[in-house]
Amino acid sequence: MMKTGLAAALFLAPGLAGAAEIELASQIDRVTVYPDGAVVTRLGKATLLQGVSQIVLRGLPATVDPTSIRVEAEGDGPFTIGAVDVRQIPGEARPAVDAALEGKIRALQGEKAKLSGEVSAVEAKRATIENFGRTGPDKLGPDGKALPVTDWPAIFDAIGTALVKVQGELLTLRNRISDLDAEIAALEKARPHGARAGQSRREVAIAVEAKAPVAAEIAVSYRVSGASWLPVYEARLTTGNANGGAEIVFTRRAELRQRTGEDWSEVAVELSTTRSAQGTRAPELSPLRIAFYEPPVVYEERARALRQEAERAGRPPALAVAPASPEPAADALQKQQAEIQTASISAGAYQASFMVPGRVSIPPDGSSKAVVLTQGKLKPELAARATPELEEKAYLEASFSHEDEAPLLAGEVYLHRDGAYIGKGRLRQVAPGDKVELGFGADDRIKVTRAPVRRRENDSGWLGSTRTDQREFKTVVKSLHAQPVKLTVIERVPFSENSAITVELLSQSTPPTEKQVGDKRGVSAWSFELAPGAQKEIRLAYRIKYPGDREVVFDQTRR
Repeated sequence: MMKTGLAAALFLAPGLAGAAEIELASQIDRVTVYPDGAVVTRLGKATLLQGVSQIVLRGLPATVDPTSIRVEAEGDGPFTIGAVDVRQIPGEARPAVDAALEGKIRALQGEKAKLSGEVSAVEAKRATIENFGRTGPDKLGPDGKALPVTDWPAIFDAIGTALVKVQGELLTLRNRISDLDAEIAALEKARPHGARAGQSRREVAIAVEAKAPVAAEIAVSYRVSGASWLPVYEARLTTGNANGGAEIVFTRRAELRQRTGEDWSEVAVELSTTRSAQGTRAPELSPLRIAFYEPPVVYEERARALRQEAERAGRPPALAVAPASPEPAADALQKQQAEIQTASISAGAYQASFMVPGRVSIPPDGSSKAVVLTQGKLKPELAARATPELEEKAYLEASFSHEDEAPLLAGEVYLHRDGAYIGKGRLRQVAPGDKVELGFGADDRIKVTRAPVRRRENDSGWLGSTRTDQREFKTVVKSLHAQPVKLTVIERVPFSENSAITVELLSQSTPPTEKQVGDKRGVSAWSFELAPGAQKEIRLAYRIKYPGDREVVFDQTRR
């Protein structure tokens, strides 16, 4: 058996216009699917004539990347492969619009536009509050007169509370807009890429030469767009009891879609984590200039001056898989639970791939095809976490180490606790050996209360000297569990990047076990274990000092 090959060869073949054409009847044998495309391999057989001829593979999608074509062949006699010619062929006029998909995209875009309007309204509200705060209590009374000094603390509290609430509203709206952008991008990627009205298709002509007739087997592979896969996860937590510890059944799935215009029926499928359509080098970073903030009027005047200067110089100015229902109880004596067929993993130095077992059919209409990649039982660590400043409630969290050789890509995770579906979360990319942390809903057996204990401001005068603002809070957590539980309470103290504003943590504060949580300045954690029926009190007290002739605002930094 003779074998020959040609990788990514694209030449205009001179002198082949009169060569005999042999149509290659082929079928798709295997597909490697990437998060942003696919490489398709077709197999076919042909009997080569003596002399020069052309093997023609017809009806390929218009989205074939001509530079990606690779040809390999073998036969029962010697022959050579020459030029590979890719031709544009007018396609059949037919619509390829998915009305349901387009309707969902329009609905999401409308929701995004509505949220953008709400963001503008909230930003206007924040600007109004900030302008109100700049007025000063010496002008807030009737007829622009000064308010009584005894009313100032209430005004400051109202302004601070309003700003914190507005910042929280903005953060929620912007996070939702970001989620909508991701959903819209995923749906747009799933739009039809097959033949449309007036859209051409492609055919590949392969020049071959044989000294005698040869029975040949030919493999043609090429890259197409319009195909993708997304990771989807499922975590089923059993919290355990006195007779057994906690356990998580963690399943990694892949959600495949394709709109290439080809029929992927009974094909071998391999999934790769490599993104073949993205850049191959890191992006260039531009210089970042810092300057003092200038009021809008001054800024507009300076911008106008810069534009005029530039004109004089002649240059310009600067998807979801539905959660599976719980399995019915099985009679251990008569029934055996079916085993889940999983993929084999091949992890390299820079990427990982999953070979899906058996043969798979993926319809060309963009509908989802879900396959199980891995599944395992894990022993997690359970703990509760509370952020009482935002919500007087504790949430159950489970953490475990990811020991698979392939990383967990970012994706949605469907969460179940003790047989009940509790919601959907988001998993960030996790490398082998790193910790996975998942939230499993509110823990109603932990009671959390938080209350202000003291608020004191100095009244030394509006101008001059130093103003102080001292605040103290008390948080009490109580366990109603029948067994010990681990709990982490998160609190924050404002931080300043201006030397004229100082923040001091007072001695009556309960010392935290973690002074700074990650890279979040001013955010601290108190971790401890609560015995059944026990409670713990955490006090937080701090003092802010700043010039008496200035006002301060609290601005939440986004992470």
